Amino acid sequence: MKNFLLVAVGVAALAGSACSKGPECTQEIAAKKAQDMAAALQEAVTKDPSKAADLTAKVQAVTTKYQSATTLDEACKAYDEVTAAIKG
Repeated sequence: MKNFLLVAVGVAALAGSACSKGPECTQEIAAKKAQDMAAALQEAVTKDPSKAADLTAKVQAVTTKYQSATTLDEACKAYDEVTAAIKG
């Protein structure tokens, strides 16, 4: 669970590193997507703790894919992909 939350924090850092605003994703939208992702993550782990390792792997894969994101659009895409992976 602790590692799982650390991965979520890593994804949240994507929004912080996304320095230029894109036309589709604003800081507010990215923040909302981060909240939605965190809620989905918490719900999934609470519902079935045995899936935490699998979800962690999925989240890490998306985090790796977007680790050099430089725009908010990329951060929003990362949040969307992580949320989709969590919801399965």
